[in-house]
Amino acid sequence: MAKSAIIVASAVCFLSFLGLAQALDRFFVKGSVYCDTCRIQFPTRISEPMPSATVRVECREFEGSTNITFSKDTQTDEKGTYSVEVDGDHEEELCEVVLVKSPRSDCSEIDKEAHLAQSAKISITGNNGIVSNVRNANPLGFLKKEKSPDCKAVLEELGIHEDGTFI
Repeated sequence: MAKSAIIVASAVCFLSFLGLAQALDRFFVKGSVYCDTCRIQFPTRISEPMPSATVRVECREFEGSTNITFSKDTQTDEKGTYSVEVDGDHEEELCEVVLVKSPRSDCSEIDKEAHLAQSAKISITGNNGIVSNVRNANPLGFLKKEKSPDCKAVLEELGIHEDGTFI
């Protein structure tokens, strides 16, 4: 009887370990999308959450590579936030969240300049010192066609001139 109890207990422990190992290879990338009402590439108090925007989590072999190893699109909720489940460890890959499509015609521009690229790089691996399986990406913003008239005051509050220089 004791021998069979030990075998059952060992089997339960082993199966629990397998379940834990599988959970370590499942990650959740979370973030938000906003309408950049001041066209300044970062959120302010007058930025607007972007419901129903499409973003993509994409991993590739290395920077500049065209070999995509993972790609998954999702839409933001009514608050402009999203969560994407990613299976597998992508330690040796470059992963990022990119803007795909805006639901708003007045706020749909994606800046294409390399130094202003609208993407959020993320580390999707269990070997980076992060205990949680949640990876939080930086907020991403679509540019509004016309700057809000309130931007000047908002930028002054932040100590920035409209041309981007500091006050």
